[in-house]
Amino acid sequence: MRLQCDVEVVSRLLPTCGLRGRGRGTRALLSLGRPPGRARGGGGVYLMVCTARDRVGTRYKVQENIERFFTRFVEEGKATVRLREPAVDVCLSKANASNLKNFLSAVRLAHQGTDIGALPLSALVPAKTSEVEKPKTKMIITSRRDYPLTKNFPYSLEHLQASYCKLARIDMRVLCLKKLQKLDLSHNHIKQLPATIGDLICLQELNLHDNHLESFSGALCNSTLQKSLQFLDLSQNKIKALPIQFCQLRELVNLKLDDNELIRLPFKIGQLDHLRFLSAARNKLPFLPSDFRKLCLENLDLFGNPFEQPNPLVPNIQLKIPLTLLECAARATVNYRIPYGCHLLPSHLCEDLDVAKTCQCGRACLSSFIQITVTMNLHHVAHTVVLVDNMGGTEAPIICYFCSLDCYSQFLDRYLQSNG
Repeated sequence: MRLQCDVEVVSRLLPTCGLRGRGRGTRALLSLGRPPGRARGGGGVYLMVCTARDRVGTRYKVQENIERFFTRFVEEGKATVRLREPAVDVCLSKANASNLKNFLSAVRLAHQGTDIGALPLSALVPAKTSEVEKPKTKMIITSRRDYPLTKNFPYSLEHLQASYCKLARIDMRVLCLKKLQKLDLSHNHIKQLPATIGDLICLQELNLHDNHLESFSGALCNSTLQKSLQFLDLSQNKIKALPIQFCQLRELVNLKLDDNELIRLPFKIGQLDHLRFLSAARNKLPFLPSDFRKLCLENLDLFGNPFEQPNPLVPNIQLKIPLTLLECAARATVNYRIPYGCHLLPSHLCEDLDVAKTCQCGRACLSSFIQITVTMNLHHVAHTVVLVDNMGGTEAPIICYFCSLDCYSQFLDRYLQSNG
């Protein structure tokens, strides 16, 4: 039986000499077995520790030679085996918890003198270099020639970059890297994202710059990425709109949407509480959603969008008088914060309630409203603003909604007085 982990062998005699161990382990391969050439039943069972500096390994007798097992933190991949002779502690860390439990169980049986034939023993031979190397956590590939086709990616990868590899889809082997924190697939030909990207529970940064994406899946927005994703680069693709669920990615800090074909930003973008850096330059945005005013950004770039000229005196009236029963019920549900869900209402009604509009008075409206666009200075939502055009402007049109003629009339009075 073998186990790969970090090992530190600490002599218990060091304190008597006024010395202490280093306090950190080195990558090692532990083997439980018998030396080669021994006849069946002859000789004892040994624990062998092989490291990069000592691939031949150091052997320790196991049978009746273990003073104590320390397994309090075994679920974290840590344990200590205290030997009687020599007086050392073999400290194990960064091990797979399940493999560590099995290995310790076998060592315990060998210590108790269990019949050798019943033990899962390995040959005590020198370790290969690959078996004692420190786990690889970072891999950068910048050409198709270097992309691994016959070998798997190291399971321990935390940062993977595979750029300029002409990938048409995301390699399924990448989706098995459960420790992955940064994934850079920029400058490829990817057209679609698999929903299983959401299974990368540690993923914090996803770079998809310069691909052929036409959409971003709503399933990804409802996955574990909600709790982990902080950086997302979708720039230089062909995305026309982002799904309603996009604003479930509430841990996002940095979002890049430049050079797409966006005709609108997410309706509830104000729900991205942690967002600090937003760039959506060179898209096709005519205006900003009303929720945009809720953002609190450090840097904002909306340069090169064909923003329309706002005219509050020309409203888009979608008001239905009298209000339908559905509209009244929907407004009451949102205004009074009545809980709802697919177990209570049809899914399409839940979706409509999720994107309810908010009037200037603070009340909700669904499909009966008055809509206008007004000018907003982008410095109201961002500390640093990139000019929106070549004329040096920092203003952009933003949508406003009104739930009634009365609310619109009050706004109109204030607007005419301030511009009179």
